[in-house]
Amino acid sequence: MRISRMAATSKLAMTALAATVTMGVLPAAVAHAQPAGLPGSVVGVEPLSAAATLPGSVRAERLLYRSTTVGDQPTTTSAAVYFPPGEAPEGGWPVIAWAHGTVGLGDDCAYSVAGPGAVERDWAYLGTWLKQGYAIVAADYAGLGGPGEHPYLNGIVEAHNVVDAVRAATDRHADLSNKWAVVGQSQGGGAAVFTARYATEFGPDLDYRGAVGTGVPAYIEDVLQLIGPGMPPIALSSHLSAYVLYILNGLRTTFPDLDIEGLLTDSGRTWLDRAQTTCIGPLGDELAEAKPSIGSMFARPLTSIPNLHALLSNYMGLPESGYDRPLFLGQGLQDTDVVTPETLRFAAVLQANNQPVTLRTYPTDHNDTVNASLPDSLPFVTNLFA
Repeated sequence: MRISRMAATSKLAMTALAATVTMGVLPAAVAHAQPAGLPGSVVGVEPLSAAATLPGSVRAERLLYRSTTVGDQPTTTSAAVYFPPGEAPEGGWPVIAWAHGTVGLGDDCAYSVAGPGAVERDWAYLGTWLKQGYAIVAADYAGLGGPGEHPYLNGIVEAHNVVDAVRAATDRHADLSNKWAVVGQSQGGGAAVFTARYATEFGPDLDYRGAVGTGVPAYIEDVLQLIGPGMPPIALSSHLSAYVLYILNGLRTTFPDLDIEGLLTDSGRTWLDRAQTTCIGPLGDELAEAKPSIGSMFARPLTSIPNLHALLSNYMGLPESGYDRPLFLGQGLQDTDVVTPETLRFAAVLQANNQPVTLRTYPTDHNDTVNASLPDSLPFVTNLFA
């Protein structure tokens, strides 16, 4: 399939080369490219900021590429690409697609712009994959660092973005293999699961091998039905409140006819607009200081939306079948950022449905599970590429 993708015209290749030279980044090779405008076609290349450059990577760049957003509409988004040291093996570096956790909704929150929010955690994790001889393609999701709004937790959009990032990177660099796996944490854990379900369908020209998801938010659609003015007037953790606001923004972006603002109080609308542009760290700090309860943000319950559960399930509900490659789920038993019993229920449903899932649990919280899972997930992924 890679040969067919090399059939792009020399004019297109020279245009891509000229663009990258103009921006001061020379490609390893411009051997082939997606036709302009199609998902996975390269739009441009930029240098990464120091904050977004993985320590230990010998080459790194910010890749701009075409992908898909809400309603299957075309968009341009971005990804960070990191290369390990040394000479690429025969067939090219195998690729790990990194699906990152929640960073926020504003353009300046994008992973390829500001880097990870949890710097020590993510750099340790990605650095381990890099040392194992994997190149890393870290997709920004649609609306982060590019046009439009980010439809937070829209799994189908995230899966398109991850697959198209791998396609763009492997098309641009001849020393990247088209063999790839996806790993993700938190929001990215859900994105990795959606990618696992649709990778073959969305990227038949690539050689998808399997997935790892940690801290996966499962059955959030069930929990959201409880939200409304009748909730007890207690403040949730600042991150949980931020997640709710990000989800509301995602629903507003995906379903503009729902009139999300009409469900909210003046305070809720103020926080909703604040969340639309504020990254997770600053927003969490503001919420921790103000301590608003979720109930105080709502004038009407979320269940005022007709057919709410079906709508949410189609939007963020993790697929319960249809996986054609192995899937690893790692869950911390002290994780309170996601609803841990629901994540364990999701794994049990997959097992009951005879899906190729492996579950491992750890005596850790949301953040610590990422690296705690490596003794299990590293050999799991090694076997995928064997």
